This record gives sequence, structure tokens and C-alpha cells, in this order.
Amino acid sequence: MTPFSSFVIFAEMRTGSNFLEANLNQIDGITCHGETFNPYLIGGEGKQEMFGINMAGRDADPAGFLRAMRAQTKGLAGFRYFSDHDPRVFDLVMADPACAKIILTRNQLESFISWKIAIESDQWWMANTKHLKTVRPRFDLAEFTARTEQIQQFQRKLVHALQTTGQTAYYIDYEDIRDLDVLNGLAAYLGTPARLQALDFRFKKQNPEAIAEKVSNPLEMQQGLASVDWFNQSHVPNFEPRRLAAVAQYVVSEGVDLLFMPIKSGPEAQLKKWLQSYGPLLLGLDRQSLRKWKAAHPGQRSFTVLRHPLARAYTAWCDYTAKEWMPELRPYLKRVHKFQMPPKGQAFESAEHFRAGFLVFLELIKHVLAGRTELRVMSQIASQGAVIQGFAQVQSPDLLLREDRLTQGLAQLCGDLGIEAKPLPLVADKHPHPLAQLYGPDIEAAAREAYWRDYEGFGFRDWA
Repeated sequence: MTPFSSFVIFAEMRTGSNFLEANLNQIDGITCHGETFNPYLIGGEGKQEMFGINMAGRDADPAGFLRAMRAQTKGLAGFRYFSDHDPRVFDLVMADPACAKIILTRNQLESFISWKIAIESDQWWMANTKHLKTVRPRFDLAEFTARTEQIQQFQRKLVHALQTTGQTAYYIDYEDIRDLDVLNGLAAYLGTPARLQALDFRFKKQNPEAIAEKVSNPLEMQQGLASVDWFNQSHVPNFEPRRLAAVAQYVVSEGVDLLFMPIKSGPEAQLKKWLQSYGPLLLGLDRQSLRKWKAAHPGQRSFTVLRHPLARAYTAWCDYTAKEWMPELRPYLKRVHKFQMPPKGQAFESAEHFRAGFLVFLELIKHVLAGRTELRVMSQIASQGAVIQGFAQVQSPDLLLREDRLTQGLAQLCGDLGIEAKPLPLVADKHPHPLAQLYGPDIEAAAREAYWRDYEGFGFRDWA
């Protein structure tokens, strides 16, 4: 008995999915219903209804459409899904381990050129070679790279979903779909006892020529492809974990339509006092109370404040020496970095000792953000880029203000809302030693190594 109750073929245009579907439909007990979630049709060209459900009904209830497809199909029901189809369906099938996943791929360049030929010839499939239309489209590098990145992004999403749900898929390449043994292997994967005796060649290969012969500008194509980073050599992996939106840390005022989204180790206390000058603060928000506040404050604006990575790291270090917000850090510094902090409640013996500790702290941050330690990435030391990405799970801030131009930034923000920009209150830092007293090239270099993504991403120059 098959372990699956349905299947989905993840593919793209011009990957051979029509040929694969035609052959699967020759196997007893398997029925593939085409592109059932194509935004412009149901199943195939000209179709507007399947299983007694029209396109409006399908779009209103995709889960119900899937249930109808399975209930009204004799044997194993499946369909083809492309990256531009209904994204809700992706979530539905990935959450269902009883839905078999088939991933059909093809050489990206061949697929792209075939797609361009189909667009210009308006011939998307061919059953009779007498009807072949021959065109030679122009290769456009920018269009190719944009399309390739879109497809690769979807493929990364697909692989990640398989990994996080503990599922496997049957991978098949365009070159394999004409291999009878491979297609019978796919039938075995789906759990059906029937096998193909011969392939169905009703769909003909439209463009069998060499790639260079299919375009009107082959030399330009070759020169352009030479600049493509096929192996993604410029990519640097990011092992910093994704962060949550941390709505509970957001700050709003009852007297002004402003939402402050603080980044830990930034000028949080100063901004809270500034907001409080407009009216009582509302703290401890959750998503529901945040929505209620937004509904009561139409036209509201949200903002966060970027601090120079070195200054922010120094604030985190000073706060840690005072509060030890990460208990496991003290023994880790001693065991791994051979740095002995003074006993709890006691000050560092000198500014030099404090400075040495800060350098060790910056080295630690570098390793933590690179995923080289077992330590948690606390919000006090997380990169500002990762924190802002976390904000986006609920909403991205309207404005990213910079601490060194905070007065001007707040004035612009208040001007947009038509309110008076009140002066920023002075908040004295509680640092045992001014950063300027300890600053040096080694400190700056260590901060750049730890927070290179923030330096690069937000264009920060040296602190001094």
C-alpha cells in the first residue's frame, strides 16, 4: 500500500513537466491534474473548473480544493506546482507528509532560453513537428540573472521546508525524464505497483540545438555568462540565528502617534524619556495590544535607532560588567579566553584591565555571531541587521535613524506627523571609563571583525 495519499511536482516552466506528467498519467493508479493552482487557469489551458469547483472557489479555499481533488481521483492524485503559484498551497503540501514531493530541475540556462523561445513563438508545447516555429531570441544577462535568482530563492525555500519538517523528496532532472527506469523508480517511490512499459512521446522536444545556436547574440551571451558567479564565491554564510520581532520591547506613547522599536545596547533609555515627554508610555505590548494601539492611532509612524557598532559593543560590555546579563559568560571568558574578571561586585583594577576585557569581549562576539560557540546570541550583542530583520516579522520600521544625527532625524519624523519636535533629554552614560579614553586602532579593528556585517551593511566609518 502506498505511504502517500497525493503528490506534488515542484517544477518551473520549460523543465519538462508536461512530458513528466504525460508519462505519469500512463501508470495505473496515478493521475496528475496539471497546474491546478496556476493563477490564470485550473489544470490546463482554457480550463476554469475542476472537481465541481471554479477558480473563485479554488482561490477562496485551496485546502478544500485539495480535498476535493483527492476524494474525486481514483488512485493517487497529484498536480504540478511552480514558484509563482498560490503560496498558501506550498504551506499546505509541505505540512502534509502524506503528500509525496517530486522535484524536477533543469539546467538554468537551457530552461531560460527555452522560456524565451516559447514567449516569442507563443508555442509552449508541441505534439507535431510540422507545427514547429523557429525563433532566435536575444539573450539578456540581467533578465537571466534575475530569473535565476528568483528560482534559486524558491528552491532554497523548498529545501529548507523539507529539512525543517523532516521529509525527503524524489529529485529528477530534465535529462532523466526520458529514462524509462528512472520513471519506474519514481512509480516505486510513490508506492504504486504498476510500471511503464514504454514512454509517451506525445510531447516533442522543441529546441534540440546547442545552446549557442538558440540565441541571436551567442558571443554576447558567452561574454556575459563569464561574469556570472556560478559558485556564489562572493557569498559569506551567516550563522547568526534569526531573531523574533520582540514586540514586548516596543514602546509607544498615549500622547503621540509614534512607535519606537529599540535595539538593545542602543540609546533606549534616552528615547523612552523623549517619548514620555509626549505622554504616558505603554510598555509590555504583545501583538494584539499593538494592533489595538495602531487602530487607535491612524497615521502612526515607527522608527528605530542605529548606534555605531563599536559604541554599541562598548555599551554592552559596560552593562555586562555591571549587571552580568549572561551568567554563563563569566566562566566562558575564563575557560576559553583565559580572561579573569574581578569578583562580582568589585571594580576592575585599572582602565587597562577594563580595556583588555573589552578586547576579549569583542573577540567573543565575533565567534558567537559566527556560530563557533555554544553560547546564546543575546539581544545585547546581536547584530543590528539581524534585529531589524526580526522586526520585519511583524513590520519593518518606517525610519532607521542614526544616533549621531538623532536630533535631525526626530525633527524630520515629527515634521511628517505635524507635531512639535521636543528636545532630546540628556542621559548620562554609566560607563566606568569613557570610550574615547580607551579607543585605539586595535579596538576599532576588533569591532570591525565582530560586526563586519553592520559596518558593511549600514556604511559605518571608524568610530573616531
